[in-house]
Amino acid sequence: MMRRDRLFLAATLTAIFSADLYFILLPKLRSVGQRSGHFCPCGPDSNLTLPRHGGLATPQLSNWTSSPPLEIATAEPADGGSKLGRLFAHPLYNIQPPTLGPEERLLQVEQLMEYYRRKVSRWERHMKAYSEAAAVSNITVTEHEVTFDPDASWVKFHLGINRFALYSREDPAIPQLLKEMQSMTVVSADYTQDEKALKGACDCTQVVKPSGHHLKLALKMQNFAKAMFKPMRQQRDEETPEDLFYFVDFQRHNAEIAAFHLDRILDFRRVPPVAGRLVNVTGEVLQVTHNEDLRAVFFNSPANNTCFFAKCLYVCKTEYAVCGSPDLLEGSLSAYLPGLSIAPRISIPNPWIRSYTFTGREEWEVNPFFCDTIKQLYPYNSGNRLLNIIDMSIFDFLISNMDRHHYEIFTKFGDEGFLLHLDNARGFGRHSQDEMSILAPLSQCCMIKRSTLVRLQLLARPEYRLSDVMRESLEGDPLRPILTEPHLLALDRRLQKVLGVVQSCVRRLGEAEVITRDFVKSTARPQAATEKKKVR
Repeated sequence: MMRRDRLFLAATLTAIFSADLYFILLPKLRSVGQRSGHFCPCGPDSNLTLPRHGGLATPQLSNWTSSPPLEIATAEPADGGSKLGRLFAHPLYNIQPPTLGPEERLLQVEQLMEYYRRKVSRWERHMKAYSEAAAVSNITVTEHEVTFDPDASWVKFHLGINRFALYSREDPAIPQLLKEMQSMTVVSADYTQDEKALKGACDCTQVVKPSGHHLKLALKMQNFAKAMFKPMRQQRDEETPEDLFYFVDFQRHNAEIAAFHLDRILDFRRVPPVAGRLVNVTGEVLQVTHNEDLRAVFFNSPANNTCFFAKCLYVCKTEYAVCGSPDLLEGSLSAYLPGLSIAPRISIPNPWIRSYTFTGREEWEVNPFFCDTIKQLYPYNSGNRLLNIIDMSIFDFLISNMDRHHYEIFTKFGDEGFLLHLDNARGFGRHSQDEMSILAPLSQCCMIKRSTLVRLQLLARPEYRLSDVMRESLEGDPLRPILTEPHLLALDRRLQKVLGVVQSCVRRLGEAEVITRDFVKSTARPQAATEKKKVR
């Protein structure tokens, strides 16, 4: 009897040990193996090595060639220097895309020139008629000479748009365009098209207003460039109150500026160029507008500052106006994309759209398996569209933008075109909170492009720290500082959380299921052996 009890006890203990080994010890050993291999534990101080391949995500991978293993120095150069410069010199930021043929370019030169020649003729006829009518009505109009230059930076920006991004990494037209938007003479101001579509009609009892209810203007420059102006509504050190719903939050001009710089640092290049500028609302808006509705919303405040308001604000009252000091008002200027008549775009509801009511909830908020359904639906069941949605969610999480209800694509590029990251002014509202629900596409689908992941890992390293390169990039804007220090540090914290979500997915599903490979060819000049030793 005693021997049977001992045998039974031994068998029981053996079974328990085997179960413990299989279900607890082995998974931990696998996790340790992954950490010591080519997937990082995502901490900034970890011994991180990048995956063997990385680069620009593209819909057509057959034209790409695989890159050699990437070696990354872990020590910061003794002389300090520009972290942003070193980042953009890194092989991950020197990837050769496929040769661009006519089908990969949004516009052809002859097509664009003819389009703008017609627009210039129409503008000249309009200005002549308006000047004659103003003279009859005794209205003073400030007239500026407008010259269309086929070699202007904004024309080159439009011609540079292709299937993969809005602009190339080394496009000299982009810094030139940013510089011109900061200082070029404004010759015309008007409401934006979406605000005009409202025709001033809106219901002030609605909580959520239609597109266009925010204060923004379309400004035309002396060289026929066009930019969207969003004025300052909130001080940089102000946080969005925690009780305020995201859909009634202010739009912040500095968020638009910072979003462009972050998009460029992430190498997405899906945000049109944005620059900060001090605008004289009297001389550069009121005196150059030809829209009588816009003229009608200007007034002088009790402090003798020039103010104006939108046609349809939250409660339709002038206390929500913006005012110069007395005339100067800072804001963001976003370069316009080519017109819809020559470069059509479509707006598509985001599958992870939020409920724009006080009590409603969308399916993705209550169903953790929502992505399984999305993966079966067109156009998310093939190609890069779902991966691009996940890229967009990572971008939105970093800037804390909860208002991505739609996204746009150029129709010419079809289902495989990149997503435009437009309207980012509701980002950077709260630096003290990280809204994890923004990452639902990543956490529910457990997919990410390798090219996106390796750049995120790179930006988590001390020598390329995201907050540092953002701070340096934003220093080039005339309205600096664009972000307060807490907002910059929040970027580092959120980046670690993104990498943590990826790490959890890899532990659960394995790297092969989570990380989608893409293929690249580095165009960076290989370093000599002596140079590598010097860097190390």
